[in-house]
Amino acid sequence: MKTNAKKVLTNMKKEGQSVSPVLPENIKNYLIDIDGTVCDDIPNEEPERMATATLYPDALETTNSWFDEGHIITFFTSRLEEHREVTEQWLDAHGFKYHAILMGKPRGGNYHWIDNHIVRATRYIGKFTQLREKTSNIQVFEE
Repeated sequence: MKTNAKKVLTNMKKEGQSVSPVLPENIKNYLIDIDGTVCDDIPNEEPERMATATLYPDALETTNSWFDEGHIITFFTSRLEEHREVTEQWLDAHGFKYHAILMGKPRGGNYHWIDNHIVRATRYIGKFTQLREKTSNIQVFEE
């Protein structure tokens, strides 16, 4: 069930010039992987398995609760654009609520995201639950 997220963005200006819009502080922009995170880990080389992937426990309930709380849900996957239709059909058949799907995420893991906006990362390690606060070491640019 895809829906529009643009209505919650706030237009911004810096020194009289438009800059990228932002979300309200209480709204998160969740980027969620598909394979190995919400369902079986299926490589692009075996697309015939994508339509029958097994849903991981609690993934649907948790992500849909975030959506219902007003957060933005975007699936960010290494699946190729040619896999979009089977991916959307699988998500819709299982009842996922989401705003968008970004195809073609780089493969291989070990991601290091550099952005001018706040970025938080949570590694899926086998159990989908609500998130909690935890202190951890991170790499940052020198100030």
